[in-house]
Amino acid sequence: MNGLRILAATAAAAMVLAGAAGIAGAQPQADRTIEQYTCKDLMRDGGPTREIAVAFLHGYLLGKSGGSRFNLEMLSRQTDDFVERCLDNPNEKAVDAMTAVKK
Repeated sequence: MNGLRILAATAAAAMVLAGAAGIAGAQPQADRTIEQYTCKDLMRDGGPTREIAVAFLHGYLLGKSGGSRFNLEMLSRQTDDFVERCLDNPNEKAVDAMTAVKK
């Protein structure tokens, strides 16, 4: 991913998650948390939807850390490691998998 694509994906992630919450509105509880999403949930989606979700996780954890600096090459390696980890551990929470690859 190039820098512009990551930033665009991060910005669009909020819209995707808001859309997912709208779809979940038919369920008894429409509110969702990041912790509810498993690797399997993200791996089922492909293409841009997965890229947006992964970019959102990167941004979420960056914001949670209080930082604002990032390295695009490192993000790319972490994304590859995240996908591999999720393929090996489909029931792991996506945010936990991303946290683990960022250590």
